[in-house]
Amino acid sequence: MKKGIKRNIYIHEIDLVPLTIKNKPREEFRKHLESVKYRGYEVEQLADGRKIVITKPGGKFTYGQIKREDFMVWVYNPNNSGLWLISHKDICNDLEVKAQNNPQETVRLIDALEKVFKGEEPEDVLKALKLNALIGEPPELILKAYKWIWGQEDCNYPHGEGREMSMKVIRHLRKRIATETPKQNF
Repeated sequence: MKKGIKRNIYIHEIDLVPLTIKNKPREEFRKHLESVKYRGYEVEQLADGRKIVITKPGGKFTYGQIKREDFMVWVYNPNNSGLWLISHKDICNDLEVKAQNNPQETVRLIDALEKVFKGEEPEDVLKALKLNALIGEPPELILKAYKWIWGQEDCNYPHGEGREMSMKVIRHLRKRIATETPKQNF
């Protein structure tokens, strides 16, 4: 690298909170640092008390460069301070289990995901949907989490597929459920 050239400089607004920790011997300093709280944004409230939360930055690197608009999507449980870094894979696994138990309702849930994918608010879709009970995570969590996961994918791949990458997998699952489940009206 040439002398005087700076790398990894990003121009972006940042919300800062003052933090002062006096230097200490290694273990004592580490313990103080580990107690620093996570920072994020509450973006959705779930009926069961959990929340969809995003933290920014997310830390994604592409070709050695950090994706400055990346963020992480979490399900936060204020009752036990649990943070679940929910992923597309987690939701697909949940949909697979739902499909084994109730294929017809799972297809309806996937159809609802399609509406959120196209830009409808999850809350509006849920009001119109009235799904029957499904095992696993509630449909509300799935719809609200995907709204933000898709936003994350769109930020990370603005000139690529974005949200289409994960929706392809969900559409394939819907097609498979519909073909493997005889005599059902989907």
